[in-house]
Amino acid sequence: MLEELQIRDLGPIRSAVLTPAAGMTAITGETGAGKSMLLSAIRLISGGPADAGRVSADASQAWAQGVFAVADDAAAAEAAREAGADPEDGELFLARTVPASGRSRAVLNGKSVPRSVLAQVADGLVTVHGQSDQLRIASSARQREFLDMVAGDRAELDAYRRAWEALRAVDGRLERLERQEASMRQQADYLRESIERINRVDPQPGEDDELKARRSRIENAAEIAQGVSGALAALDATAMGDPDARGACDMITHAVQSLRAIRVDGMFEDTADRLESINADLADVVFTLSRQIDGEESVDDLDAINGRIHELGELTRRWGPTLADVIAWRDKAALDVEDLDASPEKLAELRRERDRLFDEALRAARALSAARAAAAASLSGRVGEELASLAMAGAALDIEVTPRDADGRRPKAGAADAATWPLDAHGCDDIAFLFTPFPGSPKLPMGTSASGGELSRLMLALELVAAERRTGDGAGAGAPPMTFIFDEVDAGVGGKSAVELGRRLARLARSAQVIVVTHLAQVASWADAQFVVSKDGGDQGVATGVREVRGVEREREIARMLSGSESEASLGHARELLADSRLD
Repeated sequence: MLEELQIRDLGPIRSAVLTPAAGMTAITGETGAGKSMLLSAIRLISGGPADAGRVSADASQAWAQGVFAVADDAAAAEAAREAGADPEDGELFLARTVPASGRSRAVLNGKSVPRSVLAQVADGLVTVHGQSDQLRIASSARQREFLDMVAGDRAELDAYRRAWEALRAVDGRLERLERQEASMRQQADYLRESIERINRVDPQPGEDDELKARRSRIENAAEIAQGVSGALAALDATAMGDPDARGACDMITHAVQSLRAIRVDGMFEDTADRLESINADLADVVFTLSRQIDGEESVDDLDAINGRIHELGELTRRWGPTLADVIAWRDKAALDVEDLDASPEKLAELRRERDRLFDEALRAARALSAARAAAAASLSGRVGEELASLAMAGAALDIEVTPRDADGRRPKAGAADAATWPLDAHGCDDIAFLFTPFPGSPKLPMGTSASGGELSRLMLALELVAAERRTGDGAGAGAPPMTFIFDEVDAGVGGKSAVELGRRLARLARSAQVIVVTHLAQVASWADAQFVVSKDGGDQGVATGVREVRGVEREREIARMLSGSESEASLGHARELLADSRLD
């Protein structure tokens, strides 16, 4: 909901602040006073194109800002957060600066953003229905979105989108397999050959490091033997085959025996125990060193070890840098071979899966199409009823929902077939809003078959029916209402039809914020708030001012709109009109 619109130096408006009502607000004033500048300001903060020619004379820049109340979970709030501009206390500030020369600047909650971001955020906050804004509804995408919103087919839409995404995923796999079948076979052959080569060598984690250590021992066998022999001779000479020599173990044993021969109670028992523990450790060392001499590999083993190291080195150079990397690559390659195997059997299985998913998507699309068709018939009828009360008797809106899958064909997968598909991301329908402006006229696409005023009233009828549906469903309860702005909606309307037009705008304002630019007192009288745009003279020449009128001032403005004067008769008529312009 628009809480405040501020304008500076935009066209004839030097400075203005508009605080529209939560319900219906009327913007009135004499022709040429500058009411269009208010719409220009709305379009600017909605990301529309900037026109430096709209900057006020002698001003360096024009500026406009809209303050909107927004629900925390609204699409506009989410779009703002994605742009890094979180709502502040449930409000969004959309601003635009247009210099007299140079590029415009868009600001969202104090953060500079591309104007496309303003457009995305504003799309969920405000909708302008004016002659230059109706082309949006002429697009089939907008018409489909509007119909889905009225249809309330969220469950059918979600079911179809899930089926569509699953279908496109398997189509992508099929397309890749069929397009790259030859190259994938080559890749699979390479992987299989590589796996076979690695398996022939059968590397074990850390094996190369162990072999290099063994090779080092063989290459240094003499030095190792000499050192180990010297150590054994010092520790236990008998282990070296010399029964007469005495080593450290023998001498420690002798020392233990000498200490235990002392008969003084407990004096050297602890020391003897410690020496025996040391002797046990030395015996273990002797045993280990003896095995080193006994198990020492021969020089003949060196060729086999070098050969194995070379084999492992070839693997690590290609798939390393370590044997663990080689083994991991082999295991992953085995899985990749399964995915790359484009055998006829696998392709046939995938095609069968694709056919099953296509049938599921088609069933979901038909359910969605049925919901749309039912909503289209209801919407067309209700809009026709509203048009009859809006000075457009005989006009009609036909909403055609044409399924593309009448023959139930199942095309092959692939981008080349996309143009002939009965399905797309939105279902199996072609949707068209066709307007008949008068009896006997052919049905013509919206946007090319009516004047600006007719289109505005047509959009009012559409929004009224949509609002009825939203109110009936309870959608948006407690959330700030959407803002609808109508321009030229009263073109070609008068008398009783003007009263009905005002009544319907007031009805829409029960569920949405409505701002209408109007020349008709019969329309303005229904508003909850009325602002007058007028030319004011001053020291700086003629400028345009915007002020809210209430009470007697509003009666005078309504009287002026009725008869161009403020006579007692016109004032009495104005008071009567204001009193009668109330919804039951």
